[in-house]
Amino acid sequence: MKDATPSDVKNGDACAVVGGTHKGKSGVVEDRNISKTGHVTITVRQVDGERFKTLAANVVVKRASREGQV
Repeated sequence: MKDATPSDVKNGDACAVVGGTHKGKSGVVEDRNISKTGHVTITVRQVDGERFKTLAANVVVKRASREGQV
């Protein structure tokens, strides 16, 4: 798993929430926005279909490592 900065979070990324109100939840990033104050906010859809909004700074993106792949 790779730690990502808020600007690295993209729609379609699998993520786990590591801070804030939704700590411990995970899902797929659906909607990435930049607020008027400059914070990156995202909507996360869980496997059961439930959605919630959180700050991108509160998530870790789950990306497959490409090391050793041709």
